[in-house]
Amino acid sequence: MANISKKEFIEIEYTGTIKEDNSIFDTTDEKVAKENHVHGHDFSPKVICVGEGHVLKGLEDNLEGKEIGKEYDVEVKPEDGFGMKNPKLIQLIPTNKFKQQNIMPQPGLQINIDGMMGLIKTVSGGRTMVDFNHPLAGKELKYKVKINRKVEDDKEKLSGYIKLTLGTDDFKVDIKEGNAEVSFKKGIPEGMQLEFEKKIKELIPGIKKVGFKVLEEKNK
Repeated sequence: MANISKKEFIEIEYTGTIKEDNSIFDTTDEKVAKENHVHGHDFSPKVICVGEGHVLKGLEDNLEGKEIGKEYDVEVKPEDGFGMKNPKLIQLIPTNKFKQQNIMPQPGLQINIDGMMGLIKTVSGGRTMVDFNHPLAGKELKYKVKINRKVEDDKEKLSGYIKLTLGTDDFKVDIKEGNAEVSFKKGIPEGMQLEFEKKIKELIPGIKKVGFKVLEEKNK
C-alpha cells in the first residue's frame, strides 16, 4: 500500500486518551463516546488534509509515511498536544466578582470569566484560584488511530476541509467541471472568502474556481 504524504486527504478514525489515567477525551466512535461520556461533536470518521493542522501536531506528524488500512498507537507529548501549562494563566480573583455574576465558586467548577473558560482550583479567604489553561495542557496523550483510506473525490475533499476549518456542516457543495459552488446557511465574510478560495485551489488542484453563496430559506 502507498504511504501517506503531506497535502494528501485521508479518512481517519481515532480515540484519544490521557496517558496518566487512560481516560478518553476525544473519539470518532459514537459507542465509545457514549460509554465514556464524551460530548460535543459529530462522532464519525474524519476527512483531513495531512499537514494542515486538522488534528493535533503530535498526531499529525505521526501520520506521514504510514500505510492506508493500518492501525497505529501514537504517543503525544504536551508540547505537541495542548501545550505546557502556563503559570500566568493561573490567577487569583476576588470571590466577590463571582458573586456579582450569581456564581457560587467551588473547586472543580468550570466557569466563564470575561470570555475566558477556566477551572476553579481553590476558594479561600475571599479569593478564588482559577486555572485558565486548556484542561489538557501539560498532559501526555495517547491515540489509537486507524487510517481508513485516501480520499480521491474532490467534493469529499472540499466538504471535509470546510467542515474542519469552519467547524460547521451547514453547507452544500456542488462541483461541475472544476467549478465549485459552496452554499452556506449563514455565509462567510468576504475578506475570508479570497483566502479560503486560494487555499482550496492549492490543496485541491482539480478545483479551478470557488463560488460562495448563502442558502435562501424557504418560506414556511
